[in-house]
Amino acid sequence: MLGGALQVVGLLLGALGVLGTIAATAMPQWRVSAFIECNIIFEAIWEGLWVHCIRQVNIRMQCKAYDSVLALSSNLQAARGLMCVGLGLFLLALMVAVAGTGCTWCPRSPWQAMGCILPAAGLLLILSGLVELVPFCWVANSIISDFYNPLVNVARKRELGEALYLGWGASFCLVAAGVTFCCSSCCAEKPRSSRCSSLSQNSAHRQHLHSRTDSSY
Repeated sequence: MLGGALQVVGLLLGALGVLGTIAATAMPQWRVSAFIECNIIFEAIWEGLWVHCIRQVNIRMQCKAYDSVLALSSNLQAARGLMCVGLGLFLLALMVAVAGTGCTWCPRSPWQAMGCILPAAGLLLILSGLVELVPFCWVANSIISDFYNPLVNVARKRELGEALYLGWGASFCLVAAGVTFCCSSCCAEKPRSSRCSSLSQNSAHRQHLHSRTDSSY
């Protein structure tokens, strides 16, 4: 009972994590212009994984896709690949989790799903969250380093965008979903162990009665 509830919670956390990951991957607000000195009035710049946007005074926001991957900084290039890898790991974990959840209700061998399939799905979810956490932390570290670097021009300084905060929350949701799946398998092993012990006790009791019957004869 508790294992099934934990599985539902894990699926909900995983759904929140992947929705946040997709939104953060598509959002252009990874690196936003720092409003200091001359940049406080003239223009706002957003840099994402796929597009960059510029808004000047009294002009609406204009977004354009990058002409080439080489136009991105090295951390954004790596973030593209890592986010795709993280989403691929999540899809694999989702298929394994759905298969394990379905096998849980199978009356023949539910312990196989609990003992092997669900922990594997949990580990894949944890790995997906950690892989996606790397680009967010990498980009944030680069932004902070450039912001406090006196050698970097003021016009090139950036601040943390909303996509980074959303991505951190999504990564933690994926890790929490993986931990929940692992805990659900641990909780499901207790009934199995107690059932096996009761079966062994019954068999021992039957053998004892059989031996007493043979001795009476």
